[in-house]
Amino acid sequence: MHIRNTSSNTNSNNGSIAASEDDKVVGGYECPRHSVPYQVSLNAGYHFCGGSLISSQWVVSAAHCYKSRIQVRLGEHNIAVNEGTEQWIDGAKMIRHPQYNSYNLDNDIMLIKLSRPATLNSYVQTVSLPSRCPVADENCMVSGWGNTSANGNNFPDRLQCLRQPIIDDRICRNAYPHLFTNNMVCSGFMAGGASSCQGDSGGPLVCNGQLQGVVSWGYDCAMQGHPSVYARVCRYNSWISSVMRSN
Repeated sequence: MHIRNTSSNTNSNNGSIAASEDDKVVGGYECPRHSVPYQVSLNAGYHFCGGSLISSQWVVSAAHCYKSRIQVRLGEHNIAVNEGTEQWIDGAKMIRHPQYNSYNLDNDIMLIKLSRPATLNSYVQTVSLPSRCPVADENCMVSGWGNTSANGNNFPDRLQCLRQPIIDDRICRNAYPHLFTNNMVCSGFMAGGASSCQGDSGGPLVCNGQLQGVVSWGYDCAMQGHPSVYARVCRYNSWISSVMRSN
């Protein structure tokens, strides 16, 4: 089992979740340029996680993507070249959920306050927080610069997208007994073949214009019977608004 970021490697023998080196979208397609204007890249001299812009000064990502210094890169499509649309803004505060559990990745959500507000334009836009929780079979989109290879390493420079449905909680609980909690939601394909992967961690799962998931973890990318697991954003609306108010 691995978490979906590109940097940490916490393999241990105590049964905790092993983080493989870097996660990406497998079986997806290159997003139309700037069609996902809320997607950000978290950078520490290299891309290591994704995130979602929810206001001009706040980004949602995964708690397991935490670093003490993060540069948020907005308006990106090809992260290897300067396209003239980018805004690079340092993170001023990185706030993990107080109940984040690094052992089972419960409450795997983090807020990043930007050191200055982003300029919203056709390349940089916010995404709405959920007004309700996701429903089974609802059509969603995950995006990221994570690994595109189910076995091996192939990290794309251009943003990748994948459309996939929400999976019923009972099916997800059966796929991940003892691991799946009420703070998680599954999305993807039980047959495998396509999923988020390393490097995608922290990135958006958006359903009908609302941010319903934060890329969190899964077993081998795109593996049959093991869909991707996301932090269930609808459980955190009040925490998010209180953190934004008090910071």
